[in-house]
Amino acid sequence: MANIQERVNSNGQTVYRVQVRLKGAPPERATFERKTDAKKWAQQKEADIRAGRHFKNAEAKRHTAAEMIDRYIRDVLPTKGAWCLRAQRFQLKWWKERLGDYVLADVTPAMIVQARDELAATPTKRKAKNRSNASVVRYMAVLSHCFTMAVKEWGWLDDNPMRKVTKPQEPRGRVRFLSDAERADLLAACRKSMNPCLYDVVLLALSTGMRKGEIMGLTWDAVDFQRRMITLEHTKNGERRGVPLVGPAYDALQERSRIRRIDSPYMFPAPFRYGKEPQPIDITTAWRVAVKRAELKDFRFHDLRHSAASYLAMNGASLAEIAAVLGHKTLAMVQRYAHLSDAHTSKVVERMNEAIFASESVHQKQGETQ
Repeated sequence: MANIQERVNSNGQTVYRVQVRLKGAPPERATFERKTDAKKWAQQKEADIRAGRHFKNAEAKRHTAAEMIDRYIRDVLPTKGAWCLRAQRFQLKWWKERLGDYVLADVTPAMIVQARDELAATPTKRKAKNRSNASVVRYMAVLSHCFTMAVKEWGWLDDNPMRKVTKPQEPRGRVRFLSDAERADLLAACRKSMNPCLYDVVLLALSTGMRKGEIMGLTWDAVDFQRRMITLEHTKNGERRGVPLVGPAYDALQERSRIRRIDSPYMFPAPFRYGKEPQPIDITTAWRVAVKRAELKDFRFHDLRHSAASYLAMNGASLAEIAAVLGHKTLAMVQRYAHLSDAHTSKVVERMNEAIFASESVHQKQGETQ
C-alpha cells in the first residue's frame, strides 16, 4: 500500500513524500511538490509492481550494457562454433566501447541507430573502404542476440530495442565458383605450397562444401572411415551435421591418418609448442600465396564452399539436397544456385510431362493418322 506524508523541507517548502510497499517487492520512495502527483505516482508504481513491470525495469536500471556484453562473452560465446568466437568477440568489443557505460534502461533504438551509422561509415582495418552492409548486419545480429538473452534468459530487460532498428539491405548472395581450369591451377598451386596441410584442406572444402572453421576445427574422432562420413557436432546453425567423405578427399585423409600426430587431436595441427594447448594450423598466408600463384581474380576461401554448391547444382542436385549438404535450415541461402540447376529442372519437367501426357500424345498421333 502507498503511504503519503506531508513534510517541510529545509527551504520551508511543503513537499509530499510517498512510499509504496507491497509484499514480495522492495519499497519504493519518491518526493513531490504536489499531493496529486504523489498519488498518481503511487498508483502507477503499484500497478507496475502487480503486473511485474517494475522488476524488469529495476533490473534494466541495475545492469549496464557492458555487463550484458561481458556475460554474453563469458556464458554464450563458448557454446558457439570456434569459427565465430574471434569475430563476434571483436564485434562485441566494438559495441561495448560505444554503449557499455549506459544502463540497459537508457539504451534506446535511436542510440543504436547512431552507432550503426557510425559503424557503416568506419573504414575497415584491412581495406581502406567503409564496412559493407553485410558486415554491419553481422555486428547488429550479435548485439541483438545479447539483448535477446537479457530479455528471455536473464530477466534484465522487458524488450529487445534492436527490434525497432532497421538492418541495412544486404546485396544478393555472391556466387563465385572455380571453372575447371581454375580448379586445376589452384590445386596445383596448393600441392607446391610450403604448408603441409593446405592441399588437403582445399581438397576437402571443394569436395564437401564445409566452412573453413569447420575444416580447421576437425578432430580425428569426427571421421568414420568405414562409413565414409564426417560428423560435425558444432555447426554454425547449432545443429549436428553429417558430411559424406568420398573421392580424392577420402583418399587424402586416409593417407594423412597414417601419419597423424599423437600430441594433437586436430586433423590439421599447428606445430608443437611446449606448454601450449594444441591448435589448428594457420593457412592464411599459404592460401594467399596459392591464390596468387594460380592467378585467381576475386577469389576467397569461402568461395570454395560456393564452388562445391555450384558443382552440386550443375550435376543435378536439387536445392533441398544442396541445403542438406551445406547445412542450411532453409532454402533461402541456396536460392543463389537455382540458375545453375536450370538444365536439371528442365529435365525434371520434361520427365513429368512425358509421364502424365503420354496418353494424350498417343491420341494425337492416332488423330493424325485418321
